[in-house]
Amino acid sequence: MWRKVNLFMAWFLIPQTVAMGFVAAIGRVVLELLGATTREGDIPGRMVGALLLFGAVYLVLHFRGSLPPEGKPEGNGFLFGHRLVLAGNVLSSLFILFQFTHPWIESRDVLLVLDKFTDAFGYWTMACWLVGFSFLYQSSLPKKN
Repeated sequence: MWRKVNLFMAWFLIPQTVAMGFVAAIGRVVLELLGATTREGDIPGRMVGALLLFGAVYLVLHFRGSLPPEGKPEGNGFLFGHRLVLAGNVLSSLFILFQFTHPWIESRDVLLVLDKFTDAFGYWTMACWLVGFSFLYQSSLPKKN
């Protein structure tokens, strides 16, 4: 069960991390269509965009039955791949948490340092997902003699 949640969160966090501005803009458009006035990059737009993205990933999971890569638990690198995907999910969650909470950080110096660290989290996140998905895909391949 935790493996499905791990992959679900990865597929939710990948577009949230890579295209955070576009997801927030879509949320802002929905809020504007509903009559709310928002500013660009504001938290309500980010929240609505994240909820829409969550729903889209859930619909794919519901109609497809699973999210790729599925992998085989008995295959080589399966657990290592899931651990890397989990590490990517944790780093991405920290990155997104910073994006939601940075308006409340008053010290400009702290904000600049955290901004650089979370940028680095984004790059490490992508590397963890890339290598983790590779190991998961590899675990589903038939073994060669």
